[in-house]
Amino acid sequence: QFRIEIKGLAEPKSEEAARICEEDLNEVIATFVQDKTVVERGLFDEELVPEELTQVRMGKIIKEKYPELDEGDQEAVRQHAIAALNLTQKAKEAILSGNDPEKPGNTALIDGVRKFAMDVRELDIDLIDRINPFSEAYAILAKTMSEDSLKQVAAVISAKKTKLTLEEARDLAKRALKFKKERGRLPSITAADPWEKKMAEGVAFLQRMKAEAANG
Repeated sequence: QFRIEIKGLAEPKSEEAARICEEDLNEVIATFVQDKTVVERGLFDEELVPEELTQVRMGKIIKEKYPELDEGDQEAVRQHAIAALNLTQKAKEAILSGNDPEKPGNTALIDGVRKFAMDVRELDIDLIDRINPFSEAYAILAKTMSEDSLKQVAAVISAKKTKLTLEEARDLAKRALKFKKERGRLPSITAADPWEKKMAEGVAFLQRMKAEAANG
C-alpha cells in the first residue's frame, strides 16, 4: 500500500470516524461532486476561493452525513476526503501532462500522486484545501467547449451566485477563531489572501446580523 504523509492532517479519534476514513470516503466524495452548487461554483465561479468548497461545503456535507461524530472527527473526515479527492485530481493532471501512455491505470495514478507529492516540497492539509477539486474537469471542458460557450455558462452561474447563508457565516467564523488561535489575530477583511478575506466576511456578516437583531 502506498502512503503519503500530509502535514497537519487531523487523525480520526473515534472508531466510527476511523472506519469512515477507511471505508466511506468514496461515498463522501461522490456526495460532494454531485452537489450542484459545488460543481457550478467549482467549474465556473471565477471569484471562487477553493476553501469555500473544500472546507465550508465539504464540512457541511460531513455534518449532515455524520451528525453523530464530534466536531474534531467531522473535521478529520473532511480533511481525509478532500485529501483523497484533490490528490487524485492532481495525480490525473500529472498523468495527462506526462508522456507515458503505456502505463496501466493503477500504476499511472500512483506515479501521478508521487509526482505531485515530489513537486511540492512539503505536502500539508492547508495546501490541499487550497486546490479547487474541479480545476482538472474545467481544463477538460475548456478543450471541448468554445470560449464563448464557457463564458456564457460562467455568466449564468455568476448571476445565480448566492450571498452567504447564516450557516456558512457561522462556519467561516468558527474557522476565523481557529485562525486567531494560530496567528494571534482575527482574519482581515482587506487581506491579500482570499481565504482570510472570506473568513473575515463571515465574521462581519454575523456581526451585522447581531447588530440588526439588537436594533430590532
